[in-house]
Amino acid sequence: MSHNSTPTVYIQLKKRIQLPQGKVITLGDIANVQSAQEYMKLLFELELVAPNKKDGNLLVMDLMRIIPAIKQVIPRAQIEPVGQHHTIVEIVKAPKKPSFALFILVWLLLFFGSGLTIMNFHADVNMQEVQIRVVEMITGKRDEHPYLFQTSYSLGIGIGMVVFFNHLFKKKWNEEPTPLEVEMFLYQENIDQFVVAEEYKRMSIEDKQNEET
Repeated sequence: MSHNSTPTVYIQLKKRIQLPQGKVITLGDIANVQSAQEYMKLLFELELVAPNKKDGNLLVMDLMRIIPAIKQVIPRAQIEPVGQHHTIVEIVKAPKKPSFALFILVWLLLFFGSGLTIMNFHADVNMQEVQIRVVEMITGKRDEHPYLFQTSYSLGIGIGMVVFFNHLFKKKWNEEPTPLEVEMFLYQENIDQFVVAEEYKRMSIEDKQNEET
């Protein structure tokens, strides 16, 4: 392998990745890399950092840490970054076997919690009287217990929720994201921005401390 030429290395950092605990982070883990074929294996296997416990479970890898590592193995490399300049690495432990009892407990909490929420809302707006009046306007007779209307209304709520969330168990009606998926995406975006900002803040404090010493 000749290092006398001036290879161009294109780096596209991934947004967020998960790696198992104890694994050394390599360039191939966190980035899509393109360069001359003779350099590809070296770049993909390039070790960047070995996480330890004090680093926590979230690390931010940016170009300021990656470029010097590349320059050490390919000194004459011309590095061309594409896209964002940092990636978040989440260190995950080995997954545990899911607890069936915990699943049932969470399911019951969600089921009864959402049911009570709907019932309390209906009690606040006096939904029963509204339904009685609607049936009276349609039939011309007052029915204190419009069970047929109430049953249809209850089924309509369930069907409406399925259509609104575009999801029934694992089945989706179309490729559009559900409102819950959108909210989770926005939540994850905010978390990622916060993690990056805090990491840069920590690095700035460490640099000042090093300069003082």
